[in-house]
Amino acid sequence: MHSLYEKQDSLNSPIESFVFDTGKYPFPVRPHWHYFAEFIYIMEGTAEITCDDKTFTAFKNELVVLPPSSVHSLFPGKGGLKLFAGIKFDTAKFHNSSSYAPSVSNIFNYARSKNLQLHFNADETEKLHFREIFDDCIKESTEYRYGRDIMLRAQIYRLIFSLVRSWMDNGMDINACPVNSAEIYGIENIAEYIDSRLEDNLRVTEIAEKCHMSYSGFAAKFHEQYNMSCKEYIERMRIYKAEEYLLFTDYDLTFISQKTGFSDCSHFIRSFKKYRGLTPKQFRMQKKQVH
Repeated sequence: MHSLYEKQDSLNSPIESFVFDTGKYPFPVRPHWHYFAEFIYIMEGTAEITCDDKTFTAFKNELVVLPPSSVHSLFPGKGGLKLFAGIKFDTAKFHNSSSYAPSVSNIFNYARSKNLQLHFNADETEKLHFREIFDDCIKESTEYRYGRDIMLRAQIYRLIFSLVRSWMDNGMDINACPVNSAEIYGIENIAEYIDSRLEDNLRVTEIAEKCHMSYSGFAAKFHEQYNMSCKEYIERMRIYKAEEYLLFTDYDLTFISQKTGFSDCSHFIRSFKKYRGLTPKQFRMQKKQVH
């Protein structure tokens, strides 16, 4: 039996952008859901896109927004569908700039509950610069240039807040959208808490308490969403953070181990070699020779 749930790799790929040629890849896209938000932009042809209990007929240069956890599918419309572009992203990885403002996750959940506009015609997408944003995201995804991740995130923020401003212009009351307390977390946004405290001595039991869940319940739910244990997620995130220090600074390994939350330098070296197959020193030397 086909499972509706589609796992996404939030740790390694919190953003995915792609161009889908229906003549080259398996099509249609069967009903499924995931924790990412997704935007579909039609480039050639016509699509029938379902989102929960709604169906949208989207033509060339039109866009459909698929909120996180919505069940959606994509089929050819009248005349067929040749090409479409997609952007998926983990809303928990995109923090709002103000503590008093709703999180991006909350905004999408609120929009879904209030049946806000999800289908944008060609005039609206041009006004909101959606095609330009899609082109930039796809270019950054394929070119692997310096600052790629930052540039991708900048384009996704443009996409998110262009959409939010459009909703507000059409009557959405942003003040009615729930705001999470700084001390209240759900499984969808606990990554924000973890990311901001990697330097600390994080304990999974304390993280579970932040979500008001038992340890076993939290562990099962976390593994379902991230396809790994919370302990492994923390260690992997520390490795990613350490890589930045190794590539872009000259700090020694003791300093880096302290700034990335490892108990000591030996623990840092062992963990790094486990995940990368090289010691931190070997990794730094190898990458600097390449660049």
